[in-house]
Amino acid sequence: MAVSLNASALHDLPDAVGRPGYDRAALRPGIVHVGVGNFHRAHMAYYLDRLFDMGEGQDWALIGAGVRPGDAAMRDRLAAQDWLTTVVELDPNGLNARVIGSMVDFVPVDPQAVIAAMADPAIRIVSLTITEGGYYVDAKTDGFDAAHPDIAHDAANPDAPKTVFGMILAALRRRRDAGAEPFTVMSCDNLPENGHVCERTVTELAQLSDPALAQWIRANVAFPNSMVDCITPATSDRERALVSDRFGITDAAPVVCEPFRQWVLEDNFPQGRPPLEKVGAEFVEDVSKHELMKLRILNGGHAAIAYPSALLGHHFVHDAMADPQIAAWLRALETREIVPTLQPIPGVSYDDYLDLIVSRFANPEVGDTIPRLCLDGSNRQPKFILPTLADALKDDRDIEGLAQEVAFWCRYCERTDEAGNEIAPNDDNSDALRDHAIASRADPLAFLANETVFGPLATNPRFQEAFARRLKIVQEQGVRAAIDSYLSGS
Repeated sequence: MAVSLNASALHDLPDAVGRPGYDRAALRPGIVHVGVGNFHRAHMAYYLDRLFDMGEGQDWALIGAGVRPGDAAMRDRLAAQDWLTTVVELDPNGLNARVIGSMVDFVPVDPQAVIAAMADPAIRIVSLTITEGGYYVDAKTDGFDAAHPDIAHDAANPDAPKTVFGMILAALRRRRDAGAEPFTVMSCDNLPENGHVCERTVTELAQLSDPALAQWIRANVAFPNSMVDCITPATSDRERALVSDRFGITDAAPVVCEPFRQWVLEDNFPQGRPPLEKVGAEFVEDVSKHELMKLRILNGGHAAIAYPSALLGHHFVHDAMADPQIAAWLRALETREIVPTLQPIPGVSYDDYLDLIVSRFANPEVGDTIPRLCLDGSNRQPKFILPTLADALKDDRDIEGLAQEVAFWCRYCERTDEAGNEIAPNDDNSDALRDHAIASRADPLAFLANETVFGPLATNPRFQEAFARRLKIVQEQGVRAAIDSYLSGS
């Protein structure tokens, strides 16, 4: 029978399952992490668990936190397991499982509880995994969205905030007023210059209600940039059954992930940091080139295969990669148009990195899904595809494939695949996107008129022409004809 996961059951786990070799009761919290989802537990929490297992950094244990109603359900699941999680690495050469114990608490999903946890002087880092769309960026200007209702609320009610940024401000204010050192704020989201974006959101929100606090934060609080990477599918009954049947553990919130992890961070932690370099993290002076490499080649690659694969009816990413046309389309777009926008990194081969990405996408054990890659396109396209397109236009480079990718997304936004099957809405702006996509049948530029997504690119004549031409092929001849046309250079 499967063992129900909790602290008292650790000694009863099957021998093949790894588990903490350290005394969890001796851990001391040093980090509050907001957004205890699958990626965080497969990545940051896993790194810390391995560090603690070496007998290092045990005053950097995690306290979980959440700001959304759905976070309460995760808290309940993890509380019943004494904050333990089973992480299964989906290595095609053989799966392996480890129970990790680096989280020691998860505060109630209540703003005042989160603020109190952050305000504790023992906490030296507040880290975030809140998704790419969670930073209140105005797509039209790429600046801070001061008009967003959540921001307006927090600016008017700084002692009763709704957003994580309002909670960070309230906690920093308490620490400043108490004479305590501020914590470092560390974004772990897939954003270009995520630390700078996070700093802008925090300080601009502070500026709206307390300019003196904003000035103090600019002078005293660090926001290091970081690059994070580990493909981590959503957990479903499939994954829970795998953990139970294969490893003999009943876990209400297991995580499955690929066996690859990467974490590159700017070494800017004034109040100290865990020695994560001992477990494979890399600390550098400037993370921007590594960050851009990952965002454009990996995340941009995900976007490139997502929409044509969905239109062709592929469900799993590895099945899409087994489709010769999809695999050829990915490599061609990457090598012709995405990689050329990147600056060289000493010691890094972009060809080798692309080969690694292709092999990771093709891993059948991961079970990553095309619907997951298609999620939230109105937030992801402006971060993973459109900046590459803007750089290519600025440098007068080829944009045919990037325009084709946007054309695939437009056709996907009609919400039917090529066989006529309905595609469920998966974007907060799904209805508006569908309206623009359907209107593009009569006027291709109607899709680009969505300025919230496209900003100034919407009126770029060269992009308009390429997009209209590539969209016509998709609409009239289909995905495969569009890919063949691009591959042949026509």
